[in-house]
Amino acid sequence: MSFININGEILASGQANISVGNRAFKYGDGLFESMRMMRGKLMFADLHAQRLREGMDVLHIDGAAIITQEFLEEKVRQLAIRNNIRDNARVRLTVFRDGDGLYSPVSNDIGYVIEMSRTDQQDYTANYKGLIAQVYEDMTKPINMLSNLKTCNSLLYVMAGIFRKKNSLDEVFILNQKGFLCEGMSTNLFVLYQQHLYTPSLEEGCIAGVMRSVVIRLAEDNGIEVIEAQINPDILNEADEVFVTNATTGIQWIMGFNGKRYFNKLSNEFLGYLNAIA
Repeated sequence: MSFININGEILASGQANISVGNRAFKYGDGLFESMRMMRGKLMFADLHAQRLREGMDVLHIDGAAIITQEFLEEKVRQLAIRNNIRDNARVRLTVFRDGDGLYSPVSNDIGYVIEMSRTDQQDYTANYKGLIAQVYEDMTKPINMLSNLKTCNSLLYVMAGIFRKKNSLDEVFILNQKGFLCEGMSTNLFVLYQQHLYTPSLEEGCIAGVMRSVVIRLAEDNGIEVIEAQINPDILNEADEVFVTNATTGIQWIMGFNGKRYFNKLSNEFLGYLNAIA
């Protein structure tokens, strides 16, 4: 039996009760963080807490002050004990506006749910079989004040996931409303082209990923310049390396796009840097 945390109360997952009036369910009115616990430590808890607070401020959800590194670490520790997980797990924290109302909420109080599932991996591991990717063109991502947030409104990514599965792909790249590279389906994107490492800038509408910021910091620490830019998808046909990042998988190497095949030297270097600080 697995257990979850709802607003501070740990309950068996089968007994948990989320109302049909829940605003995350009805309107996508909330945010979420996908996190990773490794060897009993919640990785980059400070960055996850900061991103949640900033997102709550944008959405005008009250209670951001309680979302601290210490809060996340303690709640995850308690839930891990209840689930008899000592070392490694994936964790999802959903924060939502806990109140009634239609589009206009009656209150802006915070509500939250923490879920956890066991994993066997004790570090960030390389995907020795590189990923096959393609651009998803049926929908584009709008650029607005919500673009950098991980909101509970994820239909774009659901549709991209259906496309990925239908076409037997490992990853898809999402374009923004201007037709430039934005991100992966659940990842941020890095492209090595003519000895320069590029990633879409936040102004291009990509999620402000925790692992994205970690990789940029690791690059700076190791003398590698990362250029945050507007990136034409045509660059994928000429790039030397492409890799994607997120907080749970770390760094994943893209092997192929259309007929193009990529190397994975730099992504493996970054994976070594990442595990050195984990």
